[in-house]
Amino acid sequence: MPLQDTHQIVSVDDHLIEHPRVWQDRLPEKFREAGPRIVEVDGQHLWSYDNTLYPTIGLNAVAGKPPQEWGTDPVRYEDMIPGCYDPAARVADMDLDGVQAALCFPSFPGFAGGTFFRGNDRELALLCVKAWNDFHIDEWCATAPDRFIPLGLLPVWDVDACVVEAERLASKGARTVSFPDSPVPLGLPSFHSDHWDNLWQVCSDAGMPVALHFGSGGYVPGFSFSGTSTFQNDLANQDVSAPFAVAIALFATNLMWSTVDLLFSGKLQKFPNLQISLSEGGIGWVPYILERADYVWERHRYYQPIDFDARPSDLFRSHFWGCFIDDEHGLANRHAIGVDRITLEIDFPHSDSNWPNSRKRAAEVLATVPDDECALIVEDNARRMLNFPRTAERQLANV
Repeated sequence: MPLQDTHQIVSVDDHLIEHPRVWQDRLPEKFREAGPRIVEVDGQHLWSYDNTLYPTIGLNAVAGKPPQEWGTDPVRYEDMIPGCYDPAARVADMDLDGVQAALCFPSFPGFAGGTFFRGNDRELALLCVKAWNDFHIDEWCATAPDRFIPLGLLPVWDVDACVVEAERLASKGARTVSFPDSPVPLGLPSFHSDHWDNLWQVCSDAGMPVALHFGSGGYVPGFSFSGTSTFQNDLANQDVSAPFAVAIALFATNLMWSTVDLLFSGKLQKFPNLQISLSEGGIGWVPYILERADYVWERHRYYQPIDFDARPSDLFRSHFWGCFIDDEHGLANRHAIGVDRITLEIDFPHSDSNWPNSRKRAAEVLATVPDDECALIVEDNARRMLNFPRTAERQLANV
């Protein structure tokens, strides 16, 4: 049955481009020069932060452009459509696309604040994390509270500060927090350690899922890349490295590793209310990895420190949420995943997005899915995961 007029699309993974004043309007005066600000260099708009220059990669803002014009060169604000950085314009773009609500991840900070993690001045970095959170909740989401879902970043280099900021975010109405898809590539303790337990407790108590966005741990997948180097470094080394298309195709594998790590970590048993979303990870791989994890658990739990009673696939269906943009194979195998654990992403304004035809494309891939399951996948699961109920009925374009 096709997507119905009554189905509101809730995207669990979109992105925003920060406008130039986000940090300059919020940082104490003594930090503004070193804090994030836009500078013009050779006709390009670049971010200056902590004595380092960062581009806004062109692929982060391709909405409205044909693929023939995409690229990785830095992009100027006037070369983006306003919906990339203006929340009021974004609402209009969502209406055009037939999308009711969106969870928007950051751009300049990295999906989980990795830019600030790599900064040298920790006091400045913490202020920058808080400033982004205040911008996102008090400015971006406040523009249209029924359309934008509040998300927060964490100062992951300091777990005590993480706990404090997570508590502050919960008090401000954040519905989820972004966390590296793996802390290990950043030199941080793994999911198997007790290092993060106080943070997991806060997230569990507050009902804030932990969003693991692919690539947020800084690891670029692919054997032909230079180790665990950054996106920018691999682009610079393309003459001896694989084209970045390899990494784009493989990024979901980051979340396969993260999922198995957590399934065997013992943390899901210790924190039974902890919820984890696999942002921009796709779902087609989930049935296999659950089958494989169960197979390993059946054979190897006798001699390893693995929970003897908790089957990995059961843990997945109690703690994880799969997120997909365009995944026909995953939808065909949705019952092996759990229909009540699948959510939809639009990914505006990135290169995987189908904007302005997202609703049309969703209707195509969901054409054979029963109406009750379709409602779960495009809306109800996301609202339940993020505690973001409907506030009113809306009639959207492109239905």
